[in-house]
Amino acid sequence: MTPAPSASRTTGTEPDPYTLAAPWADELNHDIEEWDARAEFPWDKWRTIRRSGLLAVPFETRYGGRGGSLVDTMRALEGLGRTCRDAGLGFSASTQIVSVGVPLQAFGSEELKSRFLPRIVTGDLITAHAITEPGSGSDALNISATARPDGDDYVVDGGKMFITNAPIADLFLLYVRTGKPGPFGLSVFLVERDTPGLRVGEPLGKMGLRTSPLSEVVLDGLRVPAARRIGQEGAGFLVLDHVMKREILFSFSLTLGEMEHRLERVLGYARSRRQFGGPIGGFQGVSHKIADMKIAVETARKWLTDTGAKVASGQDAAIDVAATKTVVSEANKRTALDAVQIFGGQGYLTATGVERDVRNAVAGTIYSGTSEIQRNRIASLLGL
Repeated sequence: MTPAPSASRTTGTEPDPYTLAAPWADELNHDIEEWDARAEFPWDKWRTIRRSGLLAVPFETRYGGRGGSLVDTMRALEGLGRTCRDAGLGFSASTQIVSVGVPLQAFGSEELKSRFLPRIVTGDLITAHAITEPGSGSDALNISATARPDGDDYVVDGGKMFITNAPIADLFLLYVRTGKPGPFGLSVFLVERDTPGLRVGEPLGKMGLRTSPLSEVVLDGLRVPAARRIGQEGAGFLVLDHVMKREILFSFSLTLGEMEHRLERVLGYARSRRQFGGPIGGFQGVSHKIADMKIAVETARKWLTDTGAKVASGQDAAIDVAATKTVVSEANKRTALDAVQIFGGQGYLTATGVERDVRNAVAGTIYSGTSEIQRNRIASLLGL
């Protein structure tokens, strides 16, 4: 059963974060087909996301945030996924929260937090984190982009690929190598877009999440003051681990909301669409797909809920995070394909938006570490 709105998990008086996006549904869902077809970032809808207060949920009130918990943020993004049919916009919003704001709040200096967090919280500054490289993909420990000390600065060289929000971003968090390959050789730097030596490529065409732009980022003699380092030199893997757990929990809470909406829509269609003298929901071939869809939604919810609680309490959740990412991403893709099958010819048409769900869902089994990488990680943690 879809969770009903409840009292706030923060103050007891504010609305449940799950409801933050709901009042803005009409604005968020206007002309989605056209935006998707053009593969353009919807700036007007970004302003709606900003007005909703969703971007402020996990940040301290002294920086303009709502002071919410990790679980509050997951709830807010689940509600956005349930409300907003533009999965690309939702993905950019989730990236905005986790890419720079979350690690800056956790590891950054007070000077950097005071300077940048208030505008990250409002969405006035759009953010991206540059982790993935053309040659390493999910192999983050073998990042080849380097930063060498030079006086009070570092000089950064290398390239990044598939960087979400890069074409529109004002701030980048760069993960680069300052030591030998491995977990203690990474460092993280905060860089503004107009810094000489940082070049953002043209947006890349892609299958789904088309309103969430991504591109290459080239680092060529980029000079960064040491004061822009987030955390200590060599602490990049610690920052990365903190971020990736939350990236998975946040983006797949968004996915859970999308799956909730899909189930609701499929149920309505199965009850109203008639064939051979009755609603198609009466056919076992259809009803079993919908039953499996319900199981998938609740399984995803349980994994996200349990893993979120473990991460929030500081427990070891390495296997849980990998399993959650795999379970939810694959369930999303499977249920999207089932929805097309249930809608039949209508599901194949772009106007219904059902086929768009499939295109968007495929990305979830790739970004934040592919399903294969997640299974490798689980096997390794089991001692295999």
